[in-house]
Amino acid sequence: MNEFRRLRKYAKPYQGLVTVALLAMVVYAIGSAGVAAAVQPIGDNVLGSGTGVAWVAMLILASYFAKGLGAYASGYLMADVGQRVVRDLRNQLFRHTLDQSAAFFSRRTSGQLVSRITNDVNQVQNVVAETVADLIRESLAIVGYVILMFAIDWHLALVCLTAAPLVVYPLARLGQKVRSTSKRSQEELGNVTHIATEGLAGHRIVKAFGAEAREAKRFADASHRLYRTNMKIMSALSALPPIMELIGGLAAIGAVWYGASRISQKLITPGEFMSFLTAAFLMYTPIKKLSRVNAAIQQAIASAQRIFELLDTHSEVKETPNAPSLAPLRSQVEFREVAFSYDDEPGRYVLRHVNLTVRSGQVAAIVGLSGAGKTTLVNLIPRFYDVTEGGILVDGVDIRSVSLKSLRAQTALVTQETVLFDDTIASNIAYGVPDASRERIEAAARAAHAHEFVRQLPSGYDERIGERGQRLSGGQRQRIAIARAILKDCPLLVLDEATSALDAESELLVQDALANLMKDRTTFVIAHRMSTVRRADLIIALEGGEIAEIGTHDELVSRPGGVYAKLYALQAFEERDVERTPDSTEGILM
Repeated sequence: MNEFRRLRKYAKPYQGLVTVALLAMVVYAIGSAGVAAAVQPIGDNVLGSGTGVAWVAMLILASYFAKGLGAYASGYLMADVGQRVVRDLRNQLFRHTLDQSAAFFSRRTSGQLVSRITNDVNQVQNVVAETVADLIRESLAIVGYVILMFAIDWHLALVCLTAAPLVVYPLARLGQKVRSTSKRSQEELGNVTHIATEGLAGHRIVKAFGAEAREAKRFADASHRLYRTNMKIMSALSALPPIMELIGGLAAIGAVWYGASRISQKLITPGEFMSFLTAAFLMYTPIKKLSRVNAAIQQAIASAQRIFELLDTHSEVKETPNAPSLAPLRSQVEFREVAFSYDDEPGRYVLRHVNLTVRSGQVAAIVGLSGAGKTTLVNLIPRFYDVTEGGILVDGVDIRSVSLKSLRAQTALVTQETVLFDDTIASNIAYGVPDASRERIEAAARAAHAHEFVRQLPSGYDERIGERGQRLSGGQRQRIAIARAILKDCPLLVLDEATSALDAESELLVQDALANLMKDRTTFVIAHRMSTVRRADLIIALEGGEIAEIGTHDELVSRPGGVYAKLYALQAFEERDVERTPDSTEGILM
């Protein structure tokens, strides 16, 4: 029940609505018992002597009105509370997930995370909005029926209720089965969501490699596993009604047999017996509902466990409480004996013994073979990961001692894989400065050489660009990303292979846009073009996660057998090869 206690905390702000809903449920219970109580005068007076018809009619009408009013009010109010609770929970879950480190996302798929935010929360929503209301409302109705039955004849009531304990055991056993199976069902649903998201996002590659049938089979296999798991749940749920009916039938036989004896002894009237039987039979419906309620609660507990498991996962990148803001960069960025390894591979260092100082306004190019640790190095600057050993200092201040918001406010990022959002061009450029004026947005676009193609679009800066900017070319997307970084106007800039995979014309425009972006900024750039690397003030050559060489282009290229000299020679060879064979593709990425 720990999950329900935690869920109750989300309902505390709405305690007033819950109280009114509970009062409405009491009205529902009184109305339900009133319907059964109205049967007694029908049997004793209306059918016997024909008297009291109007009074009985008014009693029945009032009982049904109270029952209906209580059902509507309690259902609506509890649905309102449930929707509010789930809204708050979903919002917290999404924000908590966004706050996690890059390592967190590397260990989980987007589909699985989306499944928890949507499918798991939906399961909880059904319980909070509907099932809990049914649980309380129908339980109160049963209490009303039982009180009426004991008021009529407590001996007869005891005979009928002897079968009640028989209901508890199968309900408990089936509930346990439903909970464990439901957890597997949500996991399988997460796999289905993951496969669907992956296949749809990569639809061009799927088509290019003729893999439609293979992806469809992956999805079908996952869907079949989900079907089999769900059918196990349905098997348990379908067993409940026949069990309840069998137990109810035994109780009815006992009631008729013992009730006939009580009537013959003049201990109760026929009308009272009819009212008693009506209450007993009416009680069957809420009991049947409660049997389903238990199964739904078990499903929700399984989903709540997965939700709170995610909420209890805390980012490896921790912020110091009340951390001060980082002052604007003035002099230098220093890597001091930096080492890094992933948490799930603590003994395997991706970087080690990194000592590096980049002065304000300098451009530092980071080169090396694939896997040398280039991207990991720049990812440490905005604290997407935290260093395992050593520290990164901005003007002598360890970045772990300042607030993440202030650190990232001073850092702009342009990556090889341009991430844009399904919104207008203006909104994408102003992503880091949402309140930017249209004049500032256009100025940033001009500096990034994006204004020329934007103004030719039907809606200009108000043109929506689709998911991940798929309505734009690669070069256009990259220039929008550069305009976004220019508008943010940060002193620290990270460029991660920002010009790779572009055609020659697009690259010239992007290179010029990058030159505008890098002006008067401290820049860390991972590049595979020698033209970009040669212009750098400082070149850092990585090999095996360690700095092999540091210097300018002229210094490093003059060292025969050096890491940079080899990379430069290989790049120069490949560029000559490309000139001879225009259709060939480039090889090494530096």
